[in-house]
Amino acid sequence: MENKAKTMASLLAIVVVIGLSVQGTMAHPCGNTFFSALVQLLPCRASVAPFSPIPPNEACCNAVRVLGQPCLCVLVNGPPISGVDRSLAMQLPEKCSVNFEPCI
Repeated sequence: MENKAKTMASLLAIVVVIGLSVQGTMAHPCGNTFFSALVQLLPCRASVAPFSPIPPNEACCNAVRVLGQPCLCVLVNGPPISGVDRSLAMQLPEKCSVNFEPCI
């Protein structure tokens, strides 16, 4: 009987952990993951290439607006991205006329 109680407690703990992780993912559109934020902000790649004079296009600005500051901060604070100038990425909200708090 004791083994059955331990098994049930373990299953309950797993269900709670899965539930919390799903809830956390749903709370932020970028899922708090570096890769999903990167993929969702692909329309901005021309505007964040090193030394790029290209302003963000409408698709980029729409992605920035929809995804919001958390996703941009995931990218800015994450590992280096080949072909992306972080300072240009941090300027996207201003260039798209979106008011976000600065990433910390």
